[in-house]
Amino acid sequence: MIKPKSQQKRQSPLRFPDPRDAGADGLVAVGGDLETSTLLEAYSHGIFPWPHDDYPLLWFSPDPRGVLDFEEFHVPRSLKKWAAKHSHWNYTVNKSTAEVIKACQGQKRPGQDGTWITNEIVDAYCRFAGEGYVKSLECWDDEELIGGIYGVQLNQRFSGESMFYRKPNASKMCVWRLVEHLQGQGQTWMDIQMVTPVTASFGGKYIPREEFLSRIETDP
Repeated sequence: MIKPKSQQKRQSPLRFPDPRDAGADGLVAVGGDLETSTLLEAYSHGIFPWPHDDYPLLWFSPDPRGVLDFEEFHVPRSLKKWAAKHSHWNYTVNKSTAEVIKACQGQKRPGQDGTWITNEIVDAYCRFAGEGYVKSLECWDDEELIGGIYGVQLNQRFSGESMFYRKPNASKMCVWRLVEHLQGQGQTWMDIQMVTPVTASFGGKYIPREEFLSRIETDP
């Protein structure tokens, strides 16, 4: 069986500037489109889009870069207790990817008036998902979708994009179950781009961009 392009070693030349030449803010390029081929090229080289109001489309490869190494992954004791009391919650993978992306767009975040997940981003990543390059994990309370996380899956690397919750701790539980799922697929770490309080509580950390780029260049 022929593997999807995302599962093959990519040999195409870099169309973006070399992310190693990015400035202190991690900005790699300005402009361009959100077609599947463009997103594939970007993520293959550790670059992702991050729209900003009043600017053309911006592409980043930050230094340092947030990662979560699974050998250092740990679940807070309080969350373990929460999980025991909410064992009726169930989890699925890629069941409602588009709904998760749209829910992440609508998630209210402290200190933010809007979201970087524009309508164009929603449309682009739904198309990307249709091509098999986006993975989502959903959390359900009976038939109600109460949390989720989505990101880009290339080779043995998952790059987290966003998550949402509609009940307390639902997004945290999604991170936990996603790590278990990725470990079951043979993966040993995930790209979290930037460390947040949630990912930090699980062991998320920053590494130099050069180390991150070296990791993805040796992806199996």
